[in-house]
Amino acid sequence: MERRQFIKHAGIAGILAAGVAPAAHAQGATIRWRLASSFPKALDTIFGAADTFAKKVSEMSGGKFTISVHAGGELMPAFGVVDGVQQGTVEMAHTAPYYFFGKDETFALDCAIPFGLNSRQMTAWMYEGNGMKLMREFYKAYNIVNFPMGNTGAQMGGWYRKEIKGLKDIKGLKMRIGGFGGKVLERIGGVPQNIPGGEIYQALEKGTIDATEWVGPYDDQKLGFNKVAPHYYYPAWWEGGPQLSAYVNSKAWEGLSSEYKAILECAAALAHSEMQAKYDAKNPLALKQLVAAGTKLHRMPKPVMDAAFKEAMALYSELNAKNANWKKVYEDYAKFRAEQNLWFRFSEMGFDSFMQAQKL
Repeated sequence: MERRQFIKHAGIAGILAAGVAPAAHAQGATIRWRLASSFPKALDTIFGAADTFAKKVSEMSGGKFTISVHAGGELMPAFGVVDGVQQGTVEMAHTAPYYFFGKDETFALDCAIPFGLNSRQMTAWMYEGNGMKLMREFYKAYNIVNFPMGNTGAQMGGWYRKEIKGLKDIKGLKMRIGGFGGKVLERIGGVPQNIPGGEIYQALEKGTIDATEWVGPYDDQKLGFNKVAPHYYYPAWWEGGPQLSAYVNSKAWEGLSSEYKAILECAAALAHSEMQAKYDAKNPLALKQLVAAGTKLHRMPKPVMDAAFKEAMALYSELNAKNANWKKVYEDYAKFRAEQNLWFRFSEMGFDSFMQAQKL
C-alpha cells in the first residue's frame, strides 16, 4: 500500500471515528464477518490484537460493521486459517504468517526469518519500503489481502530443561519452534516441532519436547513454562521482530465500500502498534517475577548464534535458487535489511548500548 493512500485512508477513518461524517453508513445493511485467530484467548496480548481490531471497526462504523473473533480451534485448527480465508470459509484470519512456510517459504518473510528485520525495521519495510506491495502480489494466489496487525518485538530464546553450553547441546534437542526458525535449528542438529500455543505446556511437561519458545516473559509466564523448564535463554535469533498479519479474503475485501476498506486498514494499524506497546509495557515486570521465582536466565552461546547465522544465510541462498517467489521478495528484503542495519548501528545501538549500561 502506498504511503499517500494509507494517509488518505487514515484521514477518512479519523473523521468517521469522530462521528463527523456518516459516509460509511451508506453501505446499507449491517455487515457481519468472522475472524479466525491462530491463538488462544488466554493470551490477551497476541489474541487481544484481533479483539482491538474488531472493536475499532465496530466503533468507526457506528456498529454497522461487526467482526466476531474466534480463538484457534473454535472454527478451524490454529494452522488451518490460511485455507479458511482462501476458500472463503471465513472472511478474515489473524495469524503469524511463518506458520505456513510449508506451503511456500515466502510466507515467512511476512513475519520473521532468522537474523531478519527487527520490529521497527519490519514496519518500515512494509509501509515505506516494498514489503506491502511484494507480499500483496504473493498473496493473490491465495485469495488473500494482507495487513500488518501486530508485532511482539524481539523475542526470548526459549525454555530448556537442560543448560545449553554450546552446539553439542543442540544436537538431538527436540524443540517447539515457530515457523521458519525450525529449518535452521534442524541444520545445526536440533529437531524442530511445530505445536500450537495452546498445546505447548503439555508437550513440555510430558517430555515430548526438550525445549520450547513462545514470545517473551509476559506470555511465557501465563503459559507456565517456568514450572517445567528452568533455563530461559535470550535472544531468539529466529525472531528479531515477528509481525502478525490480518488476512482478508480477496472477494470479501472487494465487496466493501471504500469507507469500510479505510476503516479496516486503520483498525489494523492501531492493533499493530498496540500489540508491541503491550509487550514492551508488560514484559519487564514478568521477567523480574520469573527470575525471583527461580528462573535461570542465560545468554545464547555465541558459537550457537554463529552456527545458526551461517546456516541461515546458506539456506536463503539455496531458496533463491529454487523458489522464484522467495527470491523476488527476499532480494528486496535483504537489501532493506542491510541499509537498516547500517543506520541502526549508529542511531539505535549507539543510544541503547549507553542507556542500558547505566544504573537507573
